[in-house]
Amino acid sequence: MSSFNFIEKLLDDVAVEWKALGSLGEFIRGSGLQKRDFKENGIGCIHYGQIYTYYGDYAYNTKSFVSTELASKLRKAKTGNLIIATTSENIEDVCKSLVWLGEHDVCVSGETYIFRHKQNAKYVAYCLKTPEFFDFKKRNQTGTKVIRVHGDKLAEYAIPIPCPDNPQKSLEIQSEIVRILDTFTELTAELTAELTARKKQYNYYRDQLLTFEEGDVDWKPLGEVSELVRGNGLPKTDFTEIGVPAIHYGQIYTYYGTFTTETKSFVSHETAEKLKKVDTGDIVITNTSENFEDVGKAVVYLGKAQAVTGGHATIIKPGQLLLGKYFAYFTQTDEFANQKRKYSKGTKVIDVSATDMSKIQVPIPCPDNPKKSLEIQAEIVRILDTFTELTAELTAELTARKKQYNYYRDQLLTFPKEEV
Repeated sequence: MSSFNFIEKLLDDVAVEWKALGSLGEFIRGSGLQKRDFKENGIGCIHYGQIYTYYGDYAYNTKSFVSTELASKLRKAKTGNLIIATTSENIEDVCKSLVWLGEHDVCVSGETYIFRHKQNAKYVAYCLKTPEFFDFKKRNQTGTKVIRVHGDKLAEYAIPIPCPDNPQKSLEIQSEIVRILDTFTELTAELTAELTARKKQYNYYRDQLLTFEEGDVDWKPLGEVSELVRGNGLPKTDFTEIGVPAIHYGQIYTYYGTFTTETKSFVSHETAEKLKKVDTGDIVITNTSENFEDVGKAVVYLGKAQAVTGGHATIIKPGQLLLGKYFAYFTQTDEFANQKRKYSKGTKVIDVSATDMSKIQVPIPCPDNPKKSLEIQAEIVRILDTFTELTAELTAELTARKKQYNYYRDQLLTFPKEEV
């Protein structure tokens, strides 16, 4: 069904008029509320930074409070008003809106606009999440490090108002659109909460399974239980559509999970001859990143065809006492992070060399019995793989739900557009 047919069925041939926000209500600039003004209790307040770091699409209660004395001097949003953050360091968060649905007025900070109007508040908020509004923000943004969109520009943005000559009918249609979109929002919120719980559960069991009492394991240097081969070359310009599988260090912390059977990129056979080889079961670990967390991120290669990797990465070829996945899971622990911190160098670009990486101590169960050691490692991996698969399934479902929500949002808010 096309977007026009979809919306026509909902509207039942009623008229739609695109109206500028400034004609639908008024924008009121927030006032000087600082974080240092926050109190444990008092009058509810919302700081602009909290709109894109703490709140969702709407709120009934506030995270912060101010004194009654200060509240008397601040501008306030009423129930049904939108509170719009007009400033951020990135364009995505600029103009993020929060629908205030609390029973009492709420104080707001500077760098916000209160939008008072008589439309369905959630409907207006959904209209400010569309690709069209994102393009509008980009066209009207000012600043570079700190980006903002001024209220006079926001007032020019037009949204579709169904049945504008019949306010009651208009609100009924807006409410129906909101009801449908709220359903998707709630499903997404439930999946997000479940995914968060699963990740916490996974982290708990990973740390439990990879925390050992003294005497249960031998801590051996990585270089003693594996061979480390430092990569070289491989700029992104070497990538080809097909050819030899290739793992670029930057992809390890932006694309891959704990393990992979396929690579995102390929290089020609000629280029591959000059690069270090990655065999099935090998670990590729990053040596360099702009942040500490991504240094030492590892992916186990389980593909059938031999792969290659480049600079800023090290290939770890496990010996008879080390299972690749076992070590990859170990790199996600606090113990590994504490060790790599000792060897990290640099500030803007952080590096842990292959030589220093080889010094990191790895817990090896039953080191005198390689077969038993690998069996224990394999059982730990089996349990953690189960949580990884559950997390991956939830992540995929959440991604699908978000795409579905975006699709229906755009369908429900797409109308034949005329001049405003």
